[in-house]
Amino acid sequence: MNKKIIGFTAGTFDMFHIGHLNLIKNAKARCDYLIVGVNSDELVLEYKNKVAIVSLSERMEIVRSLKYVDEVMRIDSLDKRISWKEKHYDILFIGDDWKGNPRWEATKEEMLQYGVKTIFLPHTQGTTSTMLREKLIEY
Repeated sequence: MNKKIIGFTAGTFDMFHIGHLNLIKNAKARCDYLIVGVNSDELVLEYKNKVAIVSLSERMEIVRSLKYVDEVMRIDSLDKRISWKEKHYDILFIGDDWKGNPRWEATKEEMLQYGVKTIFLPHTQGTTSTMLREKLIEY
């Protein structure tokens, strides 16, 4: 019997846009079961120094409704070992705009100790949550 490949990605997913969808869709194409973590409001404030515009419960419901997503979980830490200890996924997906970032390169090496492969997926150019936030301020 073949083992199902479990994938994991996480993000804030505030003001859900095409870049978010492409990340999730591309991740699902590379695994059998996709778990998507949604960063808590407290975590977003801690590491981005921003307040999410869309509430955590609504962001989780938006992500949960996507056909590519098999499971959604709340994320309270950037430490991927915590989510792995809970879900034991095989592949960690992240946008390739983070490739070369010291934190992500360290995470990639750290997760190898758990047998987790990190795959950097193509980043969608154009729309970003930061850009949408700036447009809202303009109006």
